[in-house]
Amino acid sequence: MQYKEVDNWFLMGSPIPIVVILSAYLYFVLKLGPKIMEKRKPFELKMVLVGYNLYQVVFSSWVVSQVFDLDTIRHLYKFACVPQERHLNKYIELMNVMSWWYFFSKVIELLDTVFFVLRKKQNQVSVLHVYHHSNMLVSTWAYLKFIRGEQAIIPGLINSFVHVVMYSYYLLAALGPSVQKYLWWKKYITKLQLGQFVVILIYLSSLLAFDCNLPRGLTIYMSATTVTFLILFLNFYQKSYAGQAKKVD
Repeated sequence: MQYKEVDNWFLMGSPIPIVVILSAYLYFVLKLGPKIMEKRKPFELKMVLVGYNLYQVVFSSWVVSQVFDLDTIRHLYKFACVPQERHLNKYIELMNVMSWWYFFSKVIELLDTVFFVLRKKQNQVSVLHVYHHSNMLVSTWAYLKFIRGEQAIIPGLINSFVHVVMYSYYLLAALGPSVQKYLWWKKYITKLQLGQFVVILIYLSSLLAFDCNLPRGLTIYMSATTVTFLILFLNFYQKSYAGQAKKVD
């Protein structure tokens, strides 16, 4: 399904800007940033982080509110397997616009890693973290550029809901020690992230099982990526929380 008007949107005309953004991101967070910060004190960035995380909460809530209504969900359920023709699809503009905003949010989310570097929290710039952000940037751009269909809307909606919870936690944590002592539920955010991958895998598997009229290559790629995320996040959870539980026992 090719909708040429999307090609004229910001960052959608060519892969070159994405290649430049991704290259600059990787160079800064893996090499230049740590080198610059090596002999510097970490930046606190308290108000910057409060503003940034508040923006992420509001933005993700907006995405969910735009897509999550009964008519839209009914449409996505009905036509996820056999997409409706464009001239009959009254949701096509909504799906394209929200897909672009979702993609652009992945550009903004690269700041997560930049803030880690500036705060000298390089231990959090893990393989999981960098791979996740890099993959989501490229995948969302490629989806909107070449595919544009119902099959990726549901995973994006689920991910946006998870981000409302996740960035709410980060927002509260950014307020300082007086609030941080009440944030006992951090590990449940990781469980929520793991849960989203399981739900998304079930959804994608159903698209493959019913031999849907969709680009199977994209569905297989999304499934493989989700499995990779699930494995990496499980490994992170076991190292971060399962080990702590054993020590307590």
